[in-house]
Amino acid sequence: MNRRRITIAFISLLFASIGLSSCDKAKILDENKDLVGQAWFYKNKLAFDVNIDDTNKTYNVFVNLRVSNDYKYSNFFVMVHQTSPSQVISKERKEITLLDDHGNWLGKGLGDMYDFQVPIYPQKRFKEKGIYHFELEQNMREDTLQNVYSAGMRFEDFLLARGE
Repeated sequence: MNRRRITIAFISLLFASIGLSSCDKAKILDENKDLVGQAWFYKNKLAFDVNIDDTNKTYNVFVNLRVSNDYKYSNFFVMVHQTSPSQVISKERKEITLLDDHGNWLGKGLGDMYDFQVPIYPQKRFKEKGIYHFELEQNMREDTLQNVYSAGMRFEDFLLARGE
């Protein structure tokens, strides 16, 4: 009997999450990549491609990060590499604050893991239509950063995200 309740609860939760994710009309891309052994080697760049088909729109761009509570720093530096459709290359270092001044996690916690979705380019306008290639590179002072489960990017339509 107890096993049946757990199965029903799991199936209900699965359908609810599918229903909620299908309502996300603002989402253009929301992709995360798992890191083998929960370790991010600095040379291991994570690649993401997004198609921008309207240069008149504004977009919100986020970095997603999942770390364990054993992650030993209060912040995270990431180098964001961008290649435009016309092959113009740029890069920018971004800081993600993970803990407040009192040592409390700022992300959403579940068990011993914390999820962060941090805006790195709010209300961004892209100058060209086409495929933009992004790469995330961990930019901390360690070659291999431990206790990082996954990282990713989210791109959303700014106006749809606001409900307009």
